[in-house]
Amino acid sequence: MGVLIKNGRVIDPSQSLDMVSDIYIQEDRVREISKRIDTPRKADTVIDASGQVVAPGLVDIHVHLREPGYEHKETIKTGCLAAAAGGFTSIVCMPNTNPINDNASVTEYILLKARTEGIVNVFPIGAITKGEKGDELAEIGEMCEAGCVAISDDGMPVTDSGLMRKAMEYVRPFGIPVITHAEDTGLSAGGVMNEGFVSTELGLRGIPAASEEVGVVRDIILCELTGTPLHICHVSTKGSVRLVREAKKRGVKVTAEATPHHFTLTDKLVYGYNTDAKMNPPLRTQEDVDAILEGIADGTIDVIATDHAPHSQDEKNVEFDLAPFGIVGLETALSLSLELVEKGIITLDEMIKKLTVAPSEIVGIERGTLVPGSIADLVVFDPGMSRTVKAGGFFSKSRNTPFSGWELKGVVSNTIVSGKVVFSRN
Repeated sequence: MGVLIKNGRVIDPSQSLDMVSDIYIQEDRVREISKRIDTPRKADTVIDASGQVVAPGLVDIHVHLREPGYEHKETIKTGCLAAAAGGFTSIVCMPNTNPINDNASVTEYILLKARTEGIVNVFPIGAITKGEKGDELAEIGEMCEAGCVAISDDGMPVTDSGLMRKAMEYVRPFGIPVITHAEDTGLSAGGVMNEGFVSTELGLRGIPAASEEVGVVRDIILCELTGTPLHICHVSTKGSVRLVREAKKRGVKVTAEATPHHFTLTDKLVYGYNTDAKMNPPLRTQEDVDAILEGIADGTIDVIATDHAPHSQDEKNVEFDLAPFGIVGLETALSLSLELVEKGIITLDEMIKKLTVAPSEIVGIERGTLVPGSIADLVVFDPGMSRTVKAGGFFSKSRNTPFSGWELKGVVSNTIVSGKVVFSRN
């Protein structure tokens, strides 16, 4: 079996490649990239990518698939469908399921479901602590052997600094990173949105920027102490960007991600008590957005990740205080990231790097490249084509997005996983 992609603008930051080329895929591997490849090549599928970009399949290292336990929000099957529609060929899923992914049996269940029902690659993250309760370490060694690529208590930060240090030291021999949700829950307790003018005006309890920044400081210090690679989730404040930048200058092994909603929206979206504007960390001020954009531009922020967090309409259609945190993001991330290119903040090559090879390197998976011989995970998209975001048309099981009705550029036409076309808009 073979797939031939013709006439596309091939961009692969892993090999500094940007040229109009053809790509030949045989079975599950990229076999050849050349300016012209003739068709008699045993190609079962020929894709004309004229006027489109061909890139390594996108990699999202922050996704909540909800299964097992919360299948009314999302399943591994629907989450993978949403990923493919958004151009993502690999997704890394957080452990806050029910039961928590804190042992090998849950890890193996997720991987089995992904193999049998998923259409993209799924890489699990194991919990740092049992039940994400912050009391004792989870079965980290067993989870690593079963296939976990990182550990995190995302959504429930590890408040015990001694235990966090122990986790960082324990995980070093396994060669995987610790992924942290940086938050001081003593400062954020009871908060539902960013603490500031808008929260005061709306009468909602705020989450101060300091709650994130205190967590970032602590985990950077522990990273320096242990030497274990640290990845900071969903950076949302000006102070956090500064702290990561300073740590990198000192040579600390820290990386960071930003989400499209945090570099696009501000807390003003909460006016009207819009529960699709409720997430943790919360939407911040324009000053924070500007700092994140600067961090993306100068490389302080290594990765764009979605923090895809599906919730049912019933759960979100309540008073703002009672609604759960989180929005879906897999099907809008590429278009929102392309706005960074449109505004001249980063180049198209830099954007693709933050969505492919950079996240792959952080969690140590062999993805994010089109080097001949590599696994044939690709996305073909038209960066100039516009579409109106329609939440009702999402492949995700949930509809909780603040971007419904937005006119965005960037349409995925084909997503290919291991040489197989798993999504086609034609």
